[in-house]
Amino acid sequence: MGSDRGRSLKRRLSRAVETRLVNRVVRALLARGRLGRTYAVLETIGAKSGQARRTPVANGLQRETFWLLCAHGDSAHYARNIAANPHVRIGVVEGRSLRWRDGVAVPLPDDDARARQRELGRGRLGYKLDGVLLRAVATDLMTIRIDLER
Repeated sequence: MGSDRGRSLKRRLSRAVETRLVNRVVRALLARGRLGRTYAVLETIGAKSGQARRTPVANGLQRETFWLLCAHGDSAHYARNIAANPHVRIGVVEGRSLRWRDGVAVPLPDDDARARQRELGRGRLGYKLDGVLLRAVATDLMTIRIDLER
């Protein structure tokens, strides 16, 4: 789907499946301490609503940095929220629950998102499988770096 219309349709369809089905299931499993090696939860503040928005994302934690690969570039809802307010929280499974960490998100549109994804997936089958799905629905792959507070 190379045309703008095709990309827009692909983005709308993937968002509908993610928000109505996939995100709900993954959020519930993460809250129970499951899938933690593969997924985490990104919490942003809605650009228009001002409400906290929680989205399951691939677990890109590396020491004090969290790497987020955004399938729809700055058109993604959480990317728009980050543009309005870069202060975020990341929930990562520790034991049987989520541990929340504050951070500041920095979009990196010039970063090679596919290379970043390969790097993050080394030795992590779940992350690699999620990457296959991400690339299948992606319309404008972009990297966001989140600098976590200690």
